[in-house]
Amino acid sequence: MTTETYRPRRSVLYVPASNDKALAKLPSLACDAVIIDLEDAVAPADKVSAREKLAGILADRPVANDYGRRCEMVVRINALSSEWGADDLLAAARCEPDAILLPKVDTPRDVLEPGDVLDDNFAPDAVKLWAMIETPKALLNIGPIAELGRDPASRLVCFVAGTNDLVKETGILATPDRRYLTPWLMQMVLAARAGGLDLLDGVFNDFRDLDAFARECGEAAAMGFDGKSLIHPAQIEAANRAFAPSAEAVAEARSVKEAFALAENAGSQVIALNGKMVERLHLTQAEKLLAKAAAIGA
Repeated sequence: MTTETYRPRRSVLYVPASNDKALAKLPSLACDAVIIDLEDAVAPADKVSAREKLAGILADRPVANDYGRRCEMVVRINALSSEWGADDLLAAARCEPDAILLPKVDTPRDVLEPGDVLDDNFAPDAVKLWAMIETPKALLNIGPIAELGRDPASRLVCFVAGTNDLVKETGILATPDRRYLTPWLMQMVLAARAGGLDLLDGVFNDFRDLDAFARECGEAAAMGFDGKSLIHPAQIEAANRAFAPSAEAVAEARSVKEAFALAENAGSQVIALNGKMVERLHLTQAEKLLAKAAAIGA
């Protein structure tokens, strides 16, 4: 997390800017965030018309969805190296979404330059940047890219794993257990934590196989991911469940916080609780978990 106020990103749904039917359903969905997509989900012939719809889409964004939570609105633009990217960035900046998702990020410069464009066009500081990690070069440079998260001026707050592109670019076998991807996924976790960034797992392509999807969500949560990017509303419930703290975890976190609040533990760096040694770092973890639980109503 990069801000004091926790913003859940358990379920992040891609919705093509060109799909009016899907866009109309957004207020009824329980996802934490929506990515209005101008890139992969939009055919080349429809890129310009999709961009022109962006202002209307974001002007009508609901204050809260039917579940009482404000859905974070993010725009994925086309790569700045493409014929559409520069205009996409300017159009998105004018609409002031919560964030702009940058594809094909290879180096820190691929984050800094769009940030400069936002600054030059007076986009509010509240407009953040997310970065797709989807190329071999991005993985080789992931440390310096993630370090930008420690500088608020960079606007960078979140990484999104582009697993389909990584499979394509490297030629690895995409097995159900993701055994060949896992080392890179864990590398993303380390980098994101070093940079204070949130981290979203890549999409699961077979949206009809909800059991396999739920298993992959559970594995990603165990790896340390904050949430998962989705391609279908049917995946929202399982993602929300997998990336939410369990009732047991909430109860344990509450007991840690209450124990350190006792007068006899004031100033203590280490205490004994239920037969275990508990340090101040566990209190920090507990407070973070309780903030997450409160934000999602768990």
